Amino acid sequence: MTQTASVFLSLSIALLAGLLLSRLAKVVKLPAVTAYLISGVLIGPFVLGAIGVPGIGIAAKQIEDFGLIADLALGFIAFSMGNEFRLAQLKKIGKQAMIIGIFQALITTVVVDVALIALHFAMPNVLSIPAAIVLASVATATAPAATLMVVKQYKAKGPVTDILLPVVALDDAVGLVIFAISFGIARSMGTAGVSPLAIILEPLLEILLSLLLGFVMGLLFTLCERFFHSRSKRMAVSVTFVMLTVALSSLKFEIGGIHIAFSSLLACMMLGTVFCNICEVSEELMERADRWTTPVLILFFVISGAELDLSVFAQWGVVVVGLVYIVARSLGKYYGAGISARMTKCDPMIVKYLGITLLPQAGVALGMAIKAIELGPDGAIVRNITLFAVLIYEIVGPFLTKLALTKAGDIKEEGRKSAREEHLAQKKKA
Repeated sequence: MTQTASVFLSLSIALLAGLLLSRLAKVVKLPAVTAYLISGVLIGPFVLGAIGVPGIGIAAKQIEDFGLIADLALGFIAFSMGNEFRLAQLKKIGKQAMIIGIFQALITTVVVDVALIALHFAMPNVLSIPAAIVLASVATATAPAATLMVVKQYKAKGPVTDILLPVVALDDAVGLVIFAISFGIARSMGTAGVSPLAIILEPLLEILLSLLLGFVMGLLFTLCERFFHSRSKRMAVSVTFVMLTVALSSLKFEIGGIHIAFSSLLACMMLGTVFCNICEVSEELMERADRWTTPVLILFFVISGAELDLSVFAQWGVVVVGLVYIVARSLGKYYGAGISARMTKCDPMIVKYLGITLLPQAGVALGMAIKAIELGPDGAIVRNITLFAVLIYEIVGPFLTKLALTKAGDIKEEGRKSAREEHLAQKKKA
């Protein structure tokens, strides 16, 4: 079998497995994104993929071929998040979202810092102080992908959802700044001769340049869209500019010893923000782009499930530190969001349930963990604990998000009809 045929076979298996398991998830009232992740684990290299028979599962070496799908999916997820930063909406909740986004991240960092540094004194051979500091900064990151999928699947609408999406989007920027500071402190503690200026400046430049790139691409996107009038071609323009922004975000270069890089998440989020605020037909195009990307997003979550490394459960030290990290981060997110929401006089439902919806963690946290590898042995423990936490949060987090939004009244399941049944009913009437 050729490599091309093998890749297409694996992708079709991944897509079919996710779709089939999502039907089972609906019966037990779990979010579809949880089903996609679990199906990825089942067909991944630790279960069916370990058999090594083409057509049965996905082997570890095949996952590397799917990086393009992950980059594209995250680009469209970030582009959709930009839709939450419409000026009309920000005038209502912008100040509250900004305060909550920053405050809950800081509280989470402090809570995890205290818990892990205390654990260091109990287990000094397992967890160092530099590793604890970096892990606390990783704890700030929230996964926008899983949250957005739950909101879309259940058509969530209400006060919690309105403020949730901007807060999740802000988490990336806030998390990168906190990680830059914490990572700089950790490196200065363990390595001599490292430039503090480069450690602090590089992540800050990444944020600013990514936002600038997204801003310019948003202007060009809006200008280009005006030359096309058919729905199909305008949707094609949308897809083109998201792909182009993702491509440009992958560029890396060095100037005067400072490494310059971009965040595709921030760039695509700014692309969506600029486009939604200056294009008169942005709502229609955003809706059409969402429909086009559904199969890509399903593949992304199934492949993400296949990438989860189950071997971390074999290391007792990682399990213990991971459990403390998960508990501390959950408390930080819940009470951080609750306290800051109460300070800004938000709706009582926001105070009570917003923190629960901020628990999912994945892509951005994994990106931070990969960067932490530069710390050597300390970086390895950061990576393993992050992998352990992502495995737990990605499977449990979407369910908790759905539960919180349901309790808050943002999800109303009664009266929801199958699209297939609605079509058949209309056909009979005709």
